[in-house]
Amino acid sequence: MRQIVLDTETTGINPKEGHRIIEIGCVELVNRKLTGNHYHVFINPQRIVEEEAVRIHGITNEYLEDKPLFAEVAQAFLAFVKGAELVIHNAAFDVGFINHEFGLLNPIIKPVDSVCGVVDTLAMAREKHPGQKNNLNALCKRYGIDNGHRTLHGALLDAEILADVYLLLSGGQTDLALDANKDRPKGASGIRRINGSSALHVVKASNEELSEHAKYLESMSKNCESTVWTS
Repeated sequence: MRQIVLDTETTGINPKEGHRIIEIGCVELVNRKLTGNHYHVFINPQRIVEEEAVRIHGITNEYLEDKPLFAEVAQAFLAFVKGAELVIHNAAFDVGFINHEFGLLNPIIKPVDSVCGVVDTLAMAREKHPGQKNNLNALCKRYGIDNGHRTLHGALLDAEILADVYLLLSGGQTDLALDANKDRPKGASGIRRINGSSALHVVKASNEELSEHAKYLESMSKNCESTVWTS
């Protein structure tokens, strides 16, 4: 299974008001393992980035002046994600912006959710943790993921963090490599994948439970020549 964990940063919150994408960050999972393959680009939106948005992600109008237009990166982005399952936190927001950008092209590109499956981790978190905060920071704290270096939002950084969150939210990784960060792409966050600092709570059997267990093993032994539990 190929999945792309995706995040975007934008000039504002509503594409219907003319707001545009200014950053796309993606990391690749294959069979629930990070491959180190990623896609990351900054985009000139051809409009002013709202001050409130700059306070969130720190990406200024001046920084974006020499960046490519969305039309110049659209095909490379589509080639990277096409056929994969997209994993997005609050998917309606990012998918809405991507589809808006696709619709501005000439010729237009079909909606991204028509060529990719979409998993919304916000919906997953709300179902698993009803009545609790389920933003990315809250989920990092809940699952013991170190995001202390995250002072501002950034699409690639948030995608990397979301990959950790998604794997734990949906059941954990199938394999944990001790050198998981060795082949991390240049400029990536170097996130420690799982924080193991929390002490495990060990529950010991009571004397009554141990006695009942011994009786059960004794009854099993009567029907077997030998058992590994009592040998």
